[in-house]
Amino acid sequence: MSTSRAVRAAISLAASHGVMCNDPDILSTGSNVIVHLRPAPVVARIAARTALVRPAVGEHFARDLSVSAFLDSRGVPVVTPSSELPAGPHVFDGFVLSFSTYVPHFADVELSRPDVLKLLPDLHAELRSYDGVLPSRGPMDDVDHTLAYLDGLGVPDLSPFRARREELLASWDAHFNDVQALHGDSHHGNLLMTSAGPVWNDFEDTWRGPIAWDLACLAGARGAEAAHRAAELYGGGVSPADVEFWLEVRVLFGGLWGLLMENS
Repeated sequence: MSTSRAVRAAISLAASHGVMCNDPDILSTGSNVIVHLRPAPVVARIAARTALVRPAVGEHFARDLSVSAFLDSRGVPVVTPSSELPAGPHVFDGFVLSFSTYVPHFADVELSRPDVLKLLPDLHAELRSYDGVLPSRGPMDDVDHTLAYLDGLGVPDLSPFRARREELLASWDAHFNDVQALHGDSHHGNLLMTSAGPVWNDFEDTWRGPIAWDLACLAGARGAEAAHRAAELYGGGVSPADVEFWLEVRVLFGGLWGLLMENS
């Protein structure tokens, strides 16, 4: 996918709604293209690699906007859907995209994993009240779609990933505890540091699953010790064994995503 074409599409769509950009600032080009449409206080999110492996990527973008708006209504510091133009999600010039509010922040400052783990209980408390429709397989849907995409490309030696998928699915139900709406990708990069404090961002991966998944996103290492430390920093109430299991699911997902990055 051409990043420049994605940016042009976002600028053109924004202009059609009266939002002008003459100085785009590309913030990220990983899973999606994220661009600040300067001088407007608007950030465009354009599906990039996510569009390759998420057949319903627009639904992911819609969840991001819906959950963010919900949390904002409850006073949680989040990046909100844009009020400068329809937030979306939109399909335009072959791209799926959405618009959010630009939040001035310190791009070179990130909270530590322990700091984010200590913030998660309050976020989870608010998310428990979210009653929107959410998927219930979360990362395993991504695993399946990514395997199918890589197989279609003819990527060799996917059998270890398939075998690991089957092993994890065999234990899935035993660790599907404390289920609620989650952040879904609660690593420290999804908190913006501002002069007023941390602001939650990027609810594209929100799903209805076990709290231990969000902790696994922050464990930082495999194994029982890291899982126990994450559960302890969170404040208790989550089984370290569950965190350890979901960390293995995340490792599987991460390995496949690495292959996707190499082959797209």
